[in-house]
Amino acid sequence: MPHLLSSIGILGKSSPTPSEPEDVDVVDDEGQGILMGIISQLRPGSDLTRITLPTFILEPKSMLERITNQLQHPEILLEAREKTNEVERFVDIVRWALSGWHITPKAVKKPLNPILGEYFTCYWDLPNKTQAYYIAEQTSHHPPKSSYFYASPDNHIRVDGLLVPKSRFLGNSAASLLEGVAQLKFEDIKNAKGEVETYNITQPNMYVRGILFGRLKFELCEHSIITCANNDLICDVDFKAKGFISGSYNAIEGTIKRISTGEVLYEISGHWNEVIEIKDAKTKKKWVLFDALKSTPSAPQVRPLEEQGEFESRKLWHKVNQALIAKNQTVATDEKSIIEGQQRSDARKREEDNVEFHPKLFRQVNSPTEFLIYKDLDPSRHSPECQKEIIFSIAPISPGQKFSKDFEIPGYKKLEKEHAVRDLQPASDPLSFNPLNNVEDLKESLPVIEDTI
Repeated sequence: MPHLLSSIGILGKSSPTPSEPEDVDVVDDEGQGILMGIISQLRPGSDLTRITLPTFILEPKSMLERITNQLQHPEILLEAREKTNEVERFVDIVRWALSGWHITPKAVKKPLNPILGEYFTCYWDLPNKTQAYYIAEQTSHHPPKSSYFYASPDNHIRVDGLLVPKSRFLGNSAASLLEGVAQLKFEDIKNAKGEVETYNITQPNMYVRGILFGRLKFELCEHSIITCANNDLICDVDFKAKGFISGSYNAIEGTIKRISTGEVLYEISGHWNEVIEIKDAKTKKKWVLFDALKSTPSAPQVRPLEEQGEFESRKLWHKVNQALIAKNQTVATDEKSIIEGQQRSDARKREEDNVEFHPKLFRQVNSPTEFLIYKDLDPSRHSPECQKEIIFSIAPISPGQKFSKDFEIPGYKKLEKEHAVRDLQPASDPLSFNPLNNVEDLKESLPVIEDTI
């Protein structure tokens, strides 16, 4: 199969030899010239965040959607939640955290940078006949911050996350340092202190090698840390960079330990894009933790384009994506420039009017994720069914949903309004703890189900 960059006429036509990894690209004179023109203006350590990169290295997908790659093995979370032993659950969470990295383009590709206020929603039909929902929004532009929320109320699963990519030019390579954290909770599992079982997950960094000479190669490097302080467990996975002489691409090594004593419980090894193995440190028994070659990712389902809002990722970038898929770099560049130009114009207008930007779907909080979905979804006050209704009231997710009249209002203001309404209700009112401040809006936003009988 020809490489994606080769197929658009920028990279050389030659395919890699059988001994070369599939995500190696060969840049011809034209492509190398474009890259060199950009790189000649940079020094090692330069911030690439504000640099406009050529469209031929772009993936036709926004970063807000790209994040869902890490969520495409929900069956692992369902299996983990059924485990009664906390160490076995933790091993499953490590498996889940490592399961999304193999879902990458076959060539060196960078997702589109979301613009401020851009958002993306989708959902999954899960193997146990329930659903999971995802909402993401670009909550900051400088520095770029992508906030996201994933939940399956029927399964008591919730993920809140923040991704802060920082790009650096390093000479013959470029780095995307993936700062931020994902916080996973099993909301119905608590320890003896009554604390909800919570996992904090960080990501490795991404590198593109061979920018100036050699062949373009994508690598994951450095560490991903998974911790569950409730259960005194930590996993440190080292994504290995290939050495000049020894080593192999995409290798990982890691350990699962007790936080308090440092006791090693398991050792992890293998390749994140192929087979990952785990070994019991005491019994020396080894087995496959995750096999990317045999896995079947569950892609998210997204509402039709005609139902999406102006700032919804797929609709916002539709013309750019179509041009990228059609290999028309001129149109892709022009359409991308229009979007980015409008973003700069909007930023100037806010500055002139002394108006501060606030996200529509998230609110700022004092936590590692910095932002949370603005609605109150406390499981101690809301049943799974009620939580689903609340999630649907935040933004359209399923086909047929409509936008509420308050959609464009900043999230923190909508929350203040809901609290004011709740405070005015009598304590005996069954809606007194229901943050759905406008039931009619909710009814309008839910999918229309037609009677086909």
